Amino acid sequence: MTEPAARPVALEPDVAEPVIDSVEPDAGQPGAEHSAGSGAASAAEAEPVAQSLTPPLVALTHPRDGVPDVVSTERGLDEVARRIREGHGPIGVDAERASGYRYGQRAYLVQLRREGSGSFLIDPITCPDLSPVQDAIGDAEWILHAATQDLPCLTEVNLRPKALFDTELGGRLAGLPRVGLGAMVEHYLGLSLAKEHSAVDWSTRPLPEPWLLYAALDVEVLGRLRDAVAADLQAQGKAAWAAEEFESLLGFTGPEPRVDPWRRTSGMHKVRGRRGLAVVRELWLERDRIARDRDIAPGRVVPDAAISEIAIANQRATKPPRSLSSPDGRLARSIRRHHDALLAALTRALELPESDLPPLTLPPSGPPPIKAWADRDPVAAARVARARELLTAVSGELAVPVENLLTPDLLRRFLWDGPAAPTTDDVAAALQALGARRWQTTITAPLISLACREHPVLAG
Repeated sequence: MTEPAARPVALEPDVAEPVIDSVEPDAGQPGAEHSAGSGAASAAEAEPVAQSLTPPLVALTHPRDGVPDVVSTERGLDEVARRIREGHGPIGVDAERASGYRYGQRAYLVQLRREGSGSFLIDPITCPDLSPVQDAIGDAEWILHAATQDLPCLTEVNLRPKALFDTELGGRLAGLPRVGLGAMVEHYLGLSLAKEHSAVDWSTRPLPEPWLLYAALDVEVLGRLRDAVAADLQAQGKAAWAAEEFESLLGFTGPEPRVDPWRRTSGMHKVRGRRGLAVVRELWLERDRIARDRDIAPGRVVPDAAISEIAIANQRATKPPRSLSSPDGRLARSIRRHHDALLAALTRALELPESDLPPLTLPPSGPPPIKAWADRDPVAAARVARARELLTAVSGELAVPVENLLTPDLLRRFLWDGPAAPTTDDVAAALQALGARRWQTTITAPLISLACREHPVLAG
């Protein structure tokens, strides 16, 4: 589909909405309603006229109050706190990280906006404790987009919401096919929001002015977007569902740490044997140490491909080579930069006794993969297939992604270990104990109970 053209506009200080002073033709925009004044035209003629009346997107180019200076001192932070106290309503919150550039997921810029207060850009490197801002916000609702992405790094600087509204999650519940910030701003507000700086190195100092403009615009739209999403959810009868989801996010501090994260090294599926796995593990741990010490993303120290290549070449070796290299020029350069450390790690792996080698696989921490159920428990396999069918159908009826109705992991855990003939109440109680919300079990528990009744466990 041809995207509508965007016209630049800046939000002036006293203008709450961007002004569209003309409606430009856009024959590529489908689904427009036609004017009642075109009754003399034939149906064939009316459709192009209808399309031409679709207003173009408005390119949001500047915040209404301009781009604020970056706050980097305790005195500046106190002023931010004072102004936030003077504002009213919820507060838009965002954070920028340096994913792919720095080690870890810490925040390198925090953006805030509140009506009556204005917008703020805070440097959490020079101001690592934002407790004064937290105190000023108090019980006010936070507006975030994809809250699980930002809450962990905001917690690190002592910012934690007591109430929140997640516009991305709200968009999912509202049935939007695209829930990125830019797509939702286009859908609800008719604005085009540039995203060209979303993946830059936010640890750069000083931050370039175009990046600061981008960061300020991200929180500029959050208040209006929140209201539009909330109205949509209310109209669809989903506001209470969203409230439960948002409440559940208040305790989110980040994903559970993985056991043996080195097992996710790209290319290691080609590595054979426990000795080969030991090589991957030692190289991965050495790379992680270097990355942490130098505050560099691990993939920029040594790519996964180099680790896998070294492991494959040495998985049957009885002693380490005199040197390491690679036919791939890019990998060879990364190996040369850290040659001695990598060779030492390889040597450690090759000298490990058999008893210290990692197992080929980890013991299961939950149900087996569903593809294995048919052989191990045919009734459970039939139940999960039927439950998926029922959940997919109701997902379409409600316009809610099936994974938001109930995560696949919860469905697997219940049906693999669940009772033989669960009632709806049994299913609801078990799912809630596993972490499902009440609104989810109200919808899904009757369907899962039905799937179990249709495929009973045979006696004996």
